[in-house]
Amino acid sequence: MPVFTPIPHEEFVEQVHVLAAELAKSDWTPSFIIGIGRGGLAPAVYLSHATGLPMLSVDHSSQVEDFSDAPLVRLAARTRDGERLLFVDDINDTGATIGKLRAALATAGAARDHVRFATLLDNSQSKERVEYRAETIDRRTRKDWFVFPWEAVAPQTSLDADAAAVPERIA
Repeated sequence: MPVFTPIPHEEFVEQVHVLAAELAKSDWTPSFIIGIGRGGLAPAVYLSHATGLPMLSVDHSSQVEDFSDAPLVRLAARTRDGERLLFVDDINDTGATIGKLRAALATAGAARDHVRFATLLDNSQSKERVEYRAETIDRRTRKDWFVFPWEAVAPQTSLDADAAAVPERIA
């Protein structure tokens, strides 16, 4: 049985402030914040407001090419023109999403040094690394299924199904 751990709105806002501070002290400023649909959309909107940087989105979770893969090709072209893109997601857990995005961007010819990733939660055991994080977790010891504020409105049956779909994260 998974342990569902709600992240209160106030904690989420603090995580966004941590990311904004990390960006501010960095020598790298993105041209755009890119929200990764679905979980990265709310954090990207908040981070856009916190930093004053414009935001775009890629709906990776939709699996609809026009909204997931095709925009990555257009975004890769923008990096070759000198724009910097910060992709934002809620959690870097296994690294699967970030790995897919990095591979798709590389295939499309993105300028590697013009693409970075940020997450609210970063699993230290993930296959992929992010440049910015608000908090680091270790899935060897922390098996919680985190429920972000935008997920809190979902029926419990949906949360149960989401957690059951990736048992290695919570077992």
